[in-house]
Amino acid sequence: MLHEYRKKEPIKAEQFDGSTKQIARYKVHIVGPTSWGDASYFLLPTKEGNMKTNKGDWIATGIDGEHWVIADDIFRRTYERCD
Repeated sequence: MLHEYRKKEPIKAEQFDGSTKQIARYKVHIVGPTSWGDASYFLLPTKEGNMKTNKGDWIATGIDGEHWVIADDIFRRTYERCD
């Protein structure tokens, strides 16, 4: 039978702006541009490997200090501020 679940613990999150402060805090890697003329992009190290992130995405921090990326539209539909 299918049940509904809600997360028990709140997360901490901030919107990624590409600043040097955030790049240093989360140890984000800047990649590119490639030889094909692509723009630079960012990689956030996570427990599952590097996740591509863009300015405007959210970086979430879980209860064990782990980080992951959440796209802005999904973050706004899924989370609400509680502090």
